[in-house]
Amino acid sequence: MAYNSILFLCAFLPVSLLVYQICPKRYRWVELLAFSYLFFFIFSGFLVVYLIISTASVYFLALLLDKCKASYKLKRKTTDDKAALKKSFTRQKRFLLWAGIIINIGILAFLKYYNFFGHNTNLLFDSLHIGATLPKLKLLVPIGISFYSLQAVSYLTDVYGGKIAADKNFGRLALYMSFFPLIMEGPICRYSQIAEDLYEGRPLKYSNLQNGFIRILWGLFKKVVIADRLNILVEAIFSHSERYGGIVIILGAVSYTYQLYMEFSGCIDLTIGVGQMFGITIPENFRQPFFSRSASEFWRRWHITLGAFFRDYIFYPISLTKFVKNVGKKSRKRFKNHFGQVIPSAFALFGVWICNGFWHGTGWTYIFYGLYYFVIILLENILEPYSFKFTDKFKINRESWGFKALQVTKTLLIIFTGELFFRAPRMLTAVSMFKSIFTDFSFSVFTDGTLSKIPFSAYDYAVCIAGFFVVLAVGIVHEKGISIRQKLEEKNFASQFTVYMLLVLAIVMFGAYSGAYAPVDPIYAGF
Repeated sequence: MAYNSILFLCAFLPVSLLVYQICPKRYRWVELLAFSYLFFFIFSGFLVVYLIISTASVYFLALLLDKCKASYKLKRKTTDDKAALKKSFTRQKRFLLWAGIIINIGILAFLKYYNFFGHNTNLLFDSLHIGATLPKLKLLVPIGISFYSLQAVSYLTDVYGGKIAADKNFGRLALYMSFFPLIMEGPICRYSQIAEDLYEGRPLKYSNLQNGFIRILWGLFKKVVIADRLNILVEAIFSHSERYGGIVIILGAVSYTYQLYMEFSGCIDLTIGVGQMFGITIPENFRQPFFSRSASEFWRRWHITLGAFFRDYIFYPISLTKFVKNVGKKSRKRFKNHFGQVIPSAFALFGVWICNGFWHGTGWTYIFYGLYYFVIILLENILEPYSFKFTDKFKINRESWGFKALQVTKTLLIIFTGELFFRAPRMLTAVSMFKSIFTDFSFSVFTDGTLSKIPFSAYDYAVCIAGFFVVLAVGIVHEKGISIRQKLEEKNFASQFTVYMLLVLAIVMFGAYSGAYAPVDPIYAGF
């Protein structure tokens, strides 16, 4: 029952809205919690126990953190040795925080990564002629564990840091951890962003239903018309990459990048639209990422909530460790220039990108993907002042259309290359595919029938290209700071109805539903 399924859109969502509206205001959060656990149970069955363990762990540990803080304030008034008291208090707080992190990340790591590390450990043992082996386990992974585990860590860390108080209402915290539009693909919400909205129980409003409906239609257009259709092309190239080279491999990398964006951003549009229907504001997760002028800017625009999580809960904490501070002090003293700033930040940057790679999945391609962006962004940080010196010396206007286009093109090449390795089934396959771009590049694929062997018709290409330009046009408008949905709200009902019907017709007429178009599960639900 994915968000784009008929069952969800025509049964689960309408019934949940109807029951929500019928319920008295004080019980509406209970209805949302019940439907959220029902949604989770439909996908993962009794694996819901992992979600309950995660929720219970951060609930009780957060309460203990608040109790610890209250005890410290009382004792501080009466004790003479405040330094010893503070040291003991800090130790207790850190123990509680790390207990929560270990429980939640430990469950995530065991379920998702045990067999990967076990397999590679066994290969290492075999090469060293060590007889021991780690058993392969049949592990079932509950849906959304990568998302709700990070929400659990963010909640507990924010309580630890005093940004929020521990919630004494277990049900409200459980709803924050399980809200059904978020559980499958995020975005990763902070407790302070959404918990009160979830618990408020606002009545349904026509404007919210209208805005949510148009956002859902836009998400369906991207997901069903474009992403699901492209899946055939992407599968054909990446599953049989040995048959192709050069231009076809480039087509595969570009098409997968296009598919992934349409798929993920389309599902996020659906998520935000469902939230809007309930009067709940879910944070945006994309901001026209392909207009980015650098890799670091791309990651500030792509999967925004994941990037913000890594920044706040990995980059900054690593930057503030005693080791990195000492490295920073020595490097600034030694170099006394830009390198003195870049060297210490590299440690935190490495932590972010190795975690990013592991978060996305098990496999060396994901680890490489994280390290790839670590190297690219580190190089950008190192070369940034020299880039400014170069443009200043030759009097190049960095805000000119030509220079921006050059930077965007460079960034797109970085993105396409990264996604090639990200999508490839194995690391050796990815290297072979990348190599073939240069060793087997030929325009003859347009005349020798190579492209016709891929089960992707001219009609499919036409629909995807037309869809690309529609999404591009909308992106250009949004990049200029104009909200199309806001403009649509200002129009009369006839204009609004026309837009709705055009989107509905496009989805019905061009959606990839039957025949060769097998249902495609949400890609990020597997991460």
